[in-house]
Amino acid sequence: MSAAEIRRVALTGGIACTTVFGAWYGAGLKTQQDIKKERQEVVEATPEEHVARLELAKAKLITRKREIERKISALGSRKENTDAKA
Repeated sequence: MSAAEIRRVALTGGIACTTVFGAWYGAGLKTQQDIKKERQEVVEATPEEHVARLELAKAKLITRKREIERKISALGSRKENTDAKA
């Protein structure tokens, strides 16, 4: 390998590493900013907004509960079918 090829590979690797690290670091900063903004919105929210946020969270939890109960029921039915066949 000539000196020019080594230099080219080293520069390419350095630029690639810098780009990847910069993107990763920038994404981390963006995430931190979003978290701070969300916390600030929660702190400044009116009681009505708090209630609305809690009701939305409750609705999501109820939906998850129904999905899990449906899966458990389906699993129980399947188990009963396999037990009946055996």
